[in-house]
Amino acid sequence: MAIAARPPQTQPFEHLMLDFLAYLEFERGLSRNTLEAYRSDLLQFGRFLQARGESAATASSADVSDFLAGLAQGNGKPPASTATIHRKAACLRSFYRHLRREGVRDSDPTAALSAPRRGRKLPHVLTRDEVNRLLSQPKGTEPSDLRDRALLETMYACGLRASETIGLELRDIDLEEQVLRARGKGSKERIVPIGRKAVEALRAYLERGRPRLVGSRPEPHLFVNFRGGALTRQGLYKIVRRHAIRAGLADRMSPHTLRHTFATHLLSGGCDLRSVQEMLGHADVSTTQLYTHLSSQRLKDVYFKAHPRAVAS
Repeated sequence: MAIAARPPQTQPFEHLMLDFLAYLEFERGLSRNTLEAYRSDLLQFGRFLQARGESAATASSADVSDFLAGLAQGNGKPPASTATIHRKAACLRSFYRHLRREGVRDSDPTAALSAPRRGRKLPHVLTRDEVNRLLSQPKGTEPSDLRDRALLETMYACGLRASETIGLELRDIDLEEQVLRARGKGSKERIVPIGRKAVEALRAYLERGRPRLVGSRPEPHLFVNFRGGALTRQGLYKIVRRHAIRAGLADRMSPHTLRHTFATHLLSGGCDLRSVQEMLGHADVSTTQLYTHLSSQRLKDVYFKAHPRAVAS
């Protein structure tokens, strides 16, 4: 049964904003500059709503339109540029999509915005060599090394979101059948296969790593921190970031990069689009189709580098 969201009035704008920014940082891997720009945009929008006696949970489409129109008109200040208005509109769209996912709202006041959308930016994807470099970083036999290896292998093997990874419980893993149960957006569950390397890493972690981290405490979550409690988004982000730096991939990595890489490698290896959609937990196949562009581009890159008559001499 879904847990009801807290009443909107108990969630101040600042709390909703910080939760959204944390999602962007740890789930989406957005840069610090982008996060700071979104924070500035949302604070400005929050002040606008407060002056109207509204909140993020009660704002209407008219409130959003008036906010953007005021920026364009200037209202005593220099009018904002088209690029600035576009960025703020994009920020608000993303913010309200997040509030709907989290159950704070059941409608999206930005749905009817007429501001032009830019083309979707293709995500970073690691090569197979880069994946191998990353996954080989946790080399030791300490409990944290075994955990990190199992964590990275599982994220790449199953295409999990950060939230799905830290939400995994022991009962969600079946190493004999080589499958796990992931809980995605909207508490939707799906079954995802686990590859051999990830199964081996999970076995080692469950046998020699996790018991030493957890001790005698009853902890249901699969991945735990050094105190034996459930791993947080921030903790997962730090683990991924630490090993990415060691692998020389600091500028190309976020937890979500492994999910993008999982999908692209499956498609380039011949997996059909519908199967990848099901494993990723996408409600709409059009979301999954993004990775066909990445896969096609990778094939083109390989072709033009390898074929003797692909490029004029």
